[in-house]
Amino acid sequence: MIEDPRGRIDYAESGDGATLVLLPGSCSTGAAWRPVISELGLGFRRVTTSLPGYGGTAERRTEWDSDISFEAEALEAVIRHAGCPVHLVGHSFGGLVSLAVALRRRAALASLTIIEAPAPDLLRQKGEFVHYRAFRQMTEAYFRAFHAGEPDAIEMMIDFYGGAGTYAAWPERLRNYAMATTPVNILDWASAYGFTLSPATLAKVQVQTLILIGGNSHPAVSRANELLGHCIPRAAVVTLPGAAHFMIATHARDVAGLIAHHVASIEATNRPLAAARR
Repeated sequence: MIEDPRGRIDYAESGDGATLVLLPGSCSTGAAWRPVISELGLGFRRVTTSLPGYGGTAERRTEWDSDISFEAEALEAVIRHAGCPVHLVGHSFGGLVSLAVALRRRAALASLTIIEAPAPDLLRQKGEFVHYRAFRQMTEAYFRAFHAGEPDAIEMMIDFYGGAGTYAAWPERLRNYAMATTPVNILDWASAYGFTLSPATLAKVQVQTLILIGGNSHPAVSRANELLGHCIPRAAVVTLPGAAHFMIATHARDVAGLIAHHVASIEATNRPLAAARR
């Protein structure tokens, strides 16, 4: 745990080697990465944390100020605590926060991996209005249901990402946690919609980036992440056949393998450069 002036921040680490900072998405904690961590094997220092409002990480936003910079600051504190340039890996809303950190350039990043970040503003900026409306229609219906007092309102959001029946198939403890953290997720969407992501902005991302998309993911989610790959100068986009949004649980071995390969290639490139500077 990190004691920060704005509130506590989840922090846990294990292993030795290249440092990965693994940020989960909404309605999750660092424990969401256990399937991937178990498949990574040796040779990595694995740092996990949680977004503000989840796990032990204190919320720092309000209904009136939900700027994504609040989440970015918490993640930057984790990276500083790690004490070295890190390979930052973010899933879902965690991917969007990770992208915000890369754009702010206040933390030392060795690389970036984004797994299906919600990027509705990029769809709007690029004129992809059918896909943008898909995000808007889902969130508007979800917000209405939540404000009407429906306890399972978040099912709409989960099933948008994972497909019909995803939420119902989750264990009861996960459904209960999603219901309990629905107000936090509402703030997450306010942060996402308020985050301007133009092609010109994304052209400023300097680190080598891997973007993962599920072959069975919602078309709007897939398209938003394809556009991220087109707009970020040093990005590679990989589609996992048969996977959908919650691939860090359902396709952990594939995800771990792609992350490990991405990190290893960058570490191999950096070692000769580091030796030359000595």
